[in-house]
Amino acid sequence: MTLKHVGGIIVRMKKGAFRKTLFAFIGFVVIGGCIAFVFYYDKNRERLELAREIAEYGPRKGVPRTIEELKRAIAAYEKLQEQHVKDAAQTGVYWKILASRFQDKQMHFEAIDALQRAIEITPGDETLHYLLGLNAAYAAKSAYEHQGAGVPGERSRAYFDLSERAYLRSIELEPAYNQARFALAVLYIYELERPEEGISHLSAYMEGRSGDLDAMFMMARAFYMLGRYREAVDWYDRAIPLVKDKGQRAEAEENRRYILGLM
Repeated sequence: MTLKHVGGIIVRMKKGAFRKTLFAFIGFVVIGGCIAFVFYYDKNRERLELAREIAEYGPRKGVPRTIEELKRAIAAYEKLQEQHVKDAAQTGVYWKILASRFQDKQMHFEAIDALQRAIEITPGDETLHYLLGLNAAYAAKSAYEHQGAGVPGERSRAYFDLSERAYLRSIELEPAYNQARFALAVLYIYELERPEEGISHLSAYMEGRSGDLDAMFMMARAFYMLGRYREAVDWYDRAIPLVKDKGQRAEAEENRRYILGLM
């Protein structure tokens, strides 16, 4: 084989290698393009799916496809949400007013239903829970279900339980809500016969209200129920000088004498 012949072989070999390299490059470009297309298609499909979801909750003007259309759809959706929030708040006010009307008419069962609807909308309103407790206590006494000897029936107990939970939730939301504390003390002392718990809430209520006659008489009653007669008499001694009504004073003095007799 001459040098010229060998050189021809070398040239042919170079041409073959070049073709292979070219084909490999073209194949790489084609495959890379396919991968890029698939990736782009997936991302675009995600955007379209998001757009469809937004369109389902927004104005039905078709599925947004561009970024600007997508922004407008999101803005419309947010505006719709704000309107729903306003409507819900207004509905909560409506149920609260309706419950107040029912309460004024002593329609306590209906008031309970309205208050529970209002609480579903604004559960953080301590006043709603207090009103629920108040109406539930009245409802318990109106159920007229007893098991004899003044023991409340199952339906009455259920409403007393609801009243207690509602008062406690009201105080939990606002510990300084003294009206709820006083009402809960009344429930414990006069209805549930749990005077010790009543004294606890009355003590908190009377901080800064040492001259509240109703609370003082309740304290005397609670200590009497516990058999702590000396403390009951002490509370009568504090309260009686503040009583202006003659009939109320005479009754308080009679209670004091009765407890002294027990001592």
